[in-house]
Order: sequence, then C-alpha cells, then structure tokens
Amino acid sequence: MKKHLIKVVLSCAVVMGSFSSCKNSSSSKNVSRATGWKINAKEGGFQYNSDFKEQETPPGTVFVEGGTFTKGKVQDDIMHDWNNTPTQQHVQSFYMDETEVTNVMYLEYLDYLKAVYPPDDPKYANIYQGALPDTLVWRNRLGFNETMTNNYLRHPAYAEYPVVGVNWVQATQYAEWRTDRVNEVMLEREGYLADDTKYKVLNGELEGTFSTEAYLNNPESVYGGEIDSLQGKQKKDSINSFAKRSSGVIMPEYRLPTETEWEYAAQALVGTREYNNYRGRKKYPWEGDYTRNGQRVGRGDQLANFKQGKGDYGGIAGWSDDGADITGQVKSYKPNDFGLYDMAGNVNEWVADVYRPIVDDEISDFNYYRGNVFTKKAIGEDGKVEVLKDEIVYDTLPNGKIVAVNLPGEIKEVPVTEEETYLRTNFDKSDNRGFRDGDPGSSRFFSRFSEEDGDTQKMYDSPKHQVERNEDGEIVRQYDESNYRTSLINNEVRVYKGGSWRDRAYWLDPAQRRYLPQYMATDDIGFRCAMSRVGSKSRSKKTVRHKKAR
Repeated sequence: MKKHLIKVVLSCAVVMGSFSSCKNSSSSKNVSRATGWKINAKEGGFQYNSDFKEQETPPGTVFVEGGTFTKGKVQDDIMHDWNNTPTQQHVQSFYMDETEVTNVMYLEYLDYLKAVYPPDDPKYANIYQGALPDTLVWRNRLGFNETMTNNYLRHPAYAEYPVVGVNWVQATQYAEWRTDRVNEVMLEREGYLADDTKYKVLNGELEGTFSTEAYLNNPESVYGGEIDSLQGKQKKDSINSFAKRSSGVIMPEYRLPTETEWEYAAQALVGTREYNNYRGRKKYPWEGDYTRNGQRVGRGDQLANFKQGKGDYGGIAGWSDDGADITGQVKSYKPNDFGLYDMAGNVNEWVADVYRPIVDDEISDFNYYRGNVFTKKAIGEDGKVEVLKDEIVYDTLPNGKIVAVNLPGEIKEVPVTEEETYLRTNFDKSDNRGFRDGDPGSSRFFSRFSEEDGDTQKMYDSPKHQVERNEDGEIVRQYDESNYRTSLINNEVRVYKGGSWRDRAYWLDPAQRRYLPQYMATDDIGFRCAMSRVGSKSRSKKTVRHKKAR
C-alpha cells in the first residue's frame, strides 16, 4: 500500500515538471488550470477575483430563487380578457425590492438631481422637472383630494408610503440612477474610491458625476476626469487601480422586474409543495382562496389593502378592515414566502414588459420578456467609448413632458446594426418589441390587419399622435384624427400588475394584468426594482451539494 502511494506521488511530480506542486497545478485558485501561469501575480499578467464566493444581496432587496411555475391563470376568467392564458415558464434567480419604492426613497433621488443638476441652470432645467412625480393624479372632478395633492409626496407622514404619480419612463430612470449610487458605495467600500467621494459631487466640489458603464469602459472620464485624485487604497497597486467586471465588485444594474419575474415572485411557490399551486392554482400571494386572515392570531383581518366594495376603501371608523383608505405604509401586512411585502394591493406596480395579449411561449419559455431593444456603445474617432459630457439628450413624451434620455457623464448608446446581426439566428435587428406579434413577421396574413402609414406597416393600428416642441419651447400637438383606429396597443404601452387601494379583490391575483401608455401616471401605480443574480441558482444548496458529492 505504501509503495503504491509513493509511485503516485512520484508520477505526479514527474508529470507536473516545472510546476510548483500537484496541489497548486490542479486546485490552487491562483494558478491557472489552463496554462499553469500564476493568477494575480505581483509581476503582472492575468488579474481576477479568485476569492469571489457569491453575489451579495443588494441594498433594499431580498433573494428570489428561480424555478418553474405556471404563468397566467387557469381559474375562471370573468373578464373574458383572454390575455393571461397559462404557460409554463422558468425564471432565473434574481433580487427584488422587499417593498415598493417609497416617497422618501424617491425624494432622495430628486434631491440628488436638484443638487447635481440645478434646475435654475437653463441647460439642466428639464432634468429635475422631468423626474418629478405628477402630484395632480390625486385630483378628482367630484372629490376633495387636495390634501394628497399638496402633501402626499413630501410630508413626513407619508414618508414610508409607496410613491405614485410616476410613469414607466421615470421609474426606469430612477433604477438607472440607483445603480450608479450603489456602485459608488461598493467602490468606496473596496478601496477603489476614496471615502466620501460621492458626497463631493453633492457638495459641488466635483463637476462631473459617476456612471457605472462609463467607469467600466473609460474610467478616466468619470467625475469630470478627476478620478486619479479620488482613488482609494487600491491605487497603491497599479495593476488594480480601477475595478473591472472581473473584480466582482460592480453590482449588476437595478431595473424594473419583467412581468414573468414579478408574477413568479408574487406567487411565492417556495413556501408550498402542493401540486395544484405548482400548476397555477394559487390565487393570491398568500395561502388560501380568501382575502381575510384565517389564522388564530388576527383572524378575520384583511391581508392586503384594496377596495372592499362600493364606497368602502377601509371599513367603518373604529374597526378598519385593512387599516388604510388610500395607500398604506409599506410593511403593514405580512410578507409572502419570499419576504416580499404588498405584492397584492396597496399600489399596482409597473413591470418592464411591453403589453401584448398573448405570451409567446412557443419562442421562449425561459426568462420570458417582451421589450428588448438591443443597443451598443458608441465608439468615437479615438477608438474609445463616447461619453456624453455637456450634451444632454431629451425626449418629449406624448403628454408634453420633457425627460432626459441621457445625463452628462453617461455613455452614448446606439442601435445595433446589420453588421452585428448578420447571419445571427437569435436576433436580427435592434428593436424586438413587436417580434412575432406586431411586425411583418408575425403572421402570413399580416397585410390584412395593417394599413399604410408612410413607409411602415403595423398590426396594431393604435392612434399615432405627433407631439414636439418648437424653437420657442412651445408644445405643438398634432392628434391622430383617424376614425378607423381599433386598438390602443402599441410598443409604448407597458404592463402593470398587483391590484391597488382602488381595485377590487379580482385584481389581487398575481396573474391578472393590465396596461397603460408608458408616459402616463396615476394615483394607484407605483413600482419596485429588481436585479439579476449572477452565478449559482441557489445560495443555500450549493454547499450542500458539494458535501454530498464528496
């Protein structure tokens, strides 16, 4: 037995030759298994975060382990919408805000924009104004709601209430801003930025700002080109002076959840193994077919904030059914089995998807999402990515509201071209919002359902209004006066889900879905952010599987 062991050791030493040891060549995390070269050597060469274990939970979110579920509804559809027929889908793991974005969270965003891009500066005026929620959504022709109009957003009494009056475009821009602020914190914590660098921007000590993509692609461009003087302890190591994706420090982007992710997270099947629930028969984010608590403690209490009946938004005085008349403070009800609050009731929530009546599971049943517009980073004449400095790109929405598409310091994005899509089988153009349902490739009978509209055709003949601003800043509106429009569906309408304080119990079902133009806002639609998980599907099972294998 001992002789056998000696032979193995000797043979290993002979085979590995110039390598330092069998252990280093086969299992050392700092030696390449491909070449035997050192990784993260002080002399230079390949640098990589070999100590990375798994993605940490981003601020404000909870982990949602992915899996298979039945998207849509198999119960009776009393509305006869035919827009939520059941399909089997699989979702990758992701993170989601445990609550809706609240007023105080959104006010932090507004405060940042106001400090960094002062609205009294003409070139910045529309940045702050374009991000402001529409507080007039509370007004009603036959109702006195001026208290909410004047106080709901800013008064401390409503600080932890979900923000409303935010359209889909504004919600996505908030998520982009949040990505950059969180990554600033991560880079400071890991020593790539000096402590409190982020506050220097707010205090006016720095003219430039931080953009995650700009930092990754052209780090010398962030903070107005002053990044060298703002580096932290990592600057001592010239090799790792800037963080890269391979450093494992940069968080993926915050974004709106896809409809599939949102519905999966709301159902929270992780807490049950009942066959019927797996097949899509779980009616609400909680167990059971009723909206009232059936447990001994709190028996009879409502489990969500919604409209009880005609003229009943919260029960009678002294004995409230759900504890709220309009929106309610977040975390007022128990979370679902993923730890997510208010996935039914309180406010509806924007999701990322463009609305279509049918979910095309024939083409995709993995991370289903309709709304992809593929872009690439613009490259300047110097061969580097093009960073927008003083140039600000604005867009005038159909309601006349001006929003900033790109902020100073961000990378310019342009659509992919035929050069990138040539001979590809997975996509062939930049804008895929109407793929297989609204573009010429949707049906061989496409021409029957479309009409000539300049050089383009469309299956969904929704009204097409022209809204723009002239040289004097005045809004010029040209309304579509056609009498032959038969649909409101186009590529600018987005899905919202979840039910709200204004809705009856029917809309609390996670499978229910409605849509609204992405530029519109109401007093019963809010949003929450999500972030994709990179790496393993599950945090808890990874170690267990390895132990079993041994």
